[in-house]
Amino acid sequence: MSKPSQRLTDAEILAYRPPKNKVTADQPYAYLVEKERAANGTIVDVATLFLTNRECPFRCLMCDLWKNTTDTSVPVGAITNQIDFALSELPPASQIKLYNSGNFFDAKAIPSADLEGIACRMQSFDHVIVENHPRLCGDACRTFSKLLAETTLEVALGLETVDPQVLPRLNKQMTLDDYARAVERLLSAGISVRSFILLKAPFQTEEQGIEWALRSIEFAVGLGVGCCAVIPTREGNGIMEQLRSLGHYAPPTLSSLEQVMTEGLRLVGNRGRLFVDLWDLKQFASCQRCVGKRSNRLAEMNLQQQSLPPVACKCSELTT
Repeated sequence: MSKPSQRLTDAEILAYRPPKNKVTADQPYAYLVEKERAANGTIVDVATLFLTNRECPFRCLMCDLWKNTTDTSVPVGAITNQIDFALSELPPASQIKLYNSGNFFDAKAIPSADLEGIACRMQSFDHVIVENHPRLCGDACRTFSKLLAETTLEVALGLETVDPQVLPRLNKQMTLDDYARAVERLLSAGISVRSFILLKAPFQTEEQGIEWALRSIEFAVGLGVGCCAVIPTREGNGIMEQLRSLGHYAPPTLSSLEQVMTEGLRLVGNRGRLFVDLWDLKQFASCQRCVGKRSNRLAEMNLQQQSLPPVACKCSELTT
């Protein structure tokens, strides 16, 4: 492995990977409907489809989304079939997320020939959200937005962190200038933007994790990003476990996530929305007696976009 001060190479990251999960191009590997606060302040039902397609070409240090991808491009028509399948199984929703473990506008993942068919299937939704790498936000974004007609488009970009000592070491192959240009390009095309932000990236202490998450939120919102989603950095991709064994990573605490949410809501104000990722919060909590109530509190803060009273518990872990 490279020295900690250096960026790990693709080969080093790949060397520690566990096997992929078994997936099929005929179906998305997961799908669900959940509530989310929309940009206009209403609470809406959002269908989220986790599409199965070719793995992202970027080997980000902390990413484990490759686990549910294929090694080769899926056939033309596979993605639209996946969408049809999921929508036939799900209850109605007004918005939809098409998340594909990578880049929606990577033609090797989502065939360009499928974009028109995908757009046709979005006509019953008010708003569609896709994810993409900032360096791949080219003309295809604007073209797809036009195909959607009355359905509005939002592109989720991984900002991760604005920490100048850490971002280059994540192997994301992106600079803050790349990110800013992508945001400007999307907004100028009438496409809204959301940002994924890490809480406590590798090589950060607990205090640095909080500080740089808040700085990253401010950076994104300052560019005109309308929604930020804070994601606690997790293990599970092989290389993260290796970094932990070497003392270069430790999971953030639940109290840090609570602090970022509380302070972040004040920071964002009426400039946009701030969400925190609630998946499997038990792994970040030192007290299992109060984690359920604390998770419910954060879920309600996601919906209300305002701070709520902290959960009282006899445990030593303070909530914010």
